[in-house]
Amino acid sequence: MHMLHVILGMVGPWQWVIIGVAILLLFGGKKIPELMRGLGSGIKEFKDASKEDEDGSDKDGSNTLK
Repeated sequence: MHMLHVILGMVGPWQWVIIGVAILLLFGGKKIPELMRGLGSGIKEFKDASKEDEDGSDKDGSNTLK
């Protein structure tokens, strides 16, 4: 976590603005909500899968740990 803080600490507020403008230019304003929606659903699926892995059960409720 400390390394991530150091890396993100190197990027200042103006650099974030430039990155945001570059993303807008690359993808356009209409495409960004669709990309964020896809990213959000991917994160949700990842969290669900990691919870299933911790519980040791699949979606059907069967126990995979023996």
